[in-house]
Amino acid sequence: MFWGLASGEVDPRRFEFEHVLRDIQTLNEWALEGKLEVTAISLAAYPLVQERYVLLPHGASMGSGYGPVVVAREELGQADLRDIEIAVPGELTTAFLVLRMCIGGFRYREVPFDQIIDEVVSGRADAGLLIHEGQLTYQDEGLKKVVDLGEWWLLETGLPLPLGANVARRDLGADTLFELSDVLRESIQTGLDNRDEAMEHALQYGRGLDTELADRFVGMYVNELTCDYGDEGRQAVRELLARAEALGTYEQPVKVEFVG
Repeated sequence: MFWGLASGEVDPRRFEFEHVLRDIQTLNEWALEGKLEVTAISLAAYPLVQERYVLLPHGASMGSGYGPVVVAREELGQADLRDIEIAVPGELTTAFLVLRMCIGGFRYREVPFDQIIDEVVSGRADAGLLIHEGQLTYQDEGLKKVVDLGEWWLLETGLPLPLGANVARRDLGADTLFELSDVLRESIQTGLDNRDEAMEHALQYGRGLDTELADRFVGMYVNELTCDYGDEGRQAVRELLARAEALGTYEQPVKVEFVG
């Protein structure tokens, strides 16, 4: 998504961009402080920062029929997850929120997302909630799928599961937000239009993924819904956050608002 700007293919206009690489839980925590003008966050964290940030209408990570996966060393049923400890990538992640919706209360321990597979394989955790490329590589480690939250969500709602979102700080002002949104959308479209070059750029951040696996992962989460949520994507966002609100997740009423 960032290749268009990083390569110079897209005109940044009056903006200057710095690419800041952090895991999603850290970005969520930074958003609570308003640290960055534009950032990716977990959609589950958005209501916590909605007074300071507004959703951009693009850049979403959204899967239809697939999503974060709970894995274990042995075959388990969904009900078994309530009785064991699950390693999770952070309380603010959408994956954690949707797992709560799926199974109710459970015991958990926060672990950096890229260490969760090792925690389960080693036996230090009974099960693990996998995000990012772990969704595709867990079988290589001999782990078994217990539940795919994207599958569960699709059966529950008939909608894609929105996981990550891009947001911008409201104090940039309406005109700046509109122009900034346009530049970022152009970068996403340019990446999709020049997939091979954009993939080559992205692989330097791929944590050891080969080209084939990385391309498969990107295909799952960078697609037409990334360029624009569309009506279906916006409905999915509202459904997810309405269900989260009904669980008592947030102290304030949720307000879903997009730039433009």
